[in-house]
Amino acid sequence: MSISSDQLSAAAADHPEPAAEPGPVLPATRIAPAGPYRTGIGLHLVIADDGLVLLGRRRNSSFADGCWHLPAGHLEPGESITAGMAREAREELGIGIDPAGLELLHVLHQLDADDTEGRLQLFFRPVVYTGQVSNREPEKCHELRWWPLDGLPERIVPYTARALGEIALGRGLSTPGWPG
Repeated sequence: MSISSDQLSAAAADHPEPAAEPGPVLPATRIAPAGPYRTGIGLHLVIADDGLVLLGRRRNSSFADGCWHLPAGHLEPGESITAGMAREAREELGIGIDPAGLELLHVLHQLDADDTEGRLQLFFRPVVYTGQVSNREPEKCHELRWWPLDGLPERIVPYTARALGEIALGRGLSTPGWPG
């Protein structure tokens, strides 16, 4: 189960970074909110093999309804990022992953233009998993499909395409939306 750089580079070329849109107008000096900085942490599973990557089409969601996205979820209080990723894999796909058997491929720290808060998106590859992939959340995922890395769907979550392209280039970190 591997993703070649050529395959992901082709995928990234098919989904170039959208033209820069004017971002939020930020004051020259930002005043930090009271208390510690908090950000949402998204966990994403990159399962790819023979030039194909597993994506699910979202449904009944307040975010990107009808778009294709990697199997993903959010970190819950009291769990490590690897335990959270293993939980999401079990809940969404019905597969078992040893938390110690996850490889961190990419960290995407995205500035959300809607609320000027950051979102930390972590992309993992399972070194090995047990069980057969199946759609365990049909109320949230219309369907699962294997897509060629050089032919990703048009209606894909933009940061998903961005992360796959960055992974192809061997980059472990990207910070879209943040100034400078």
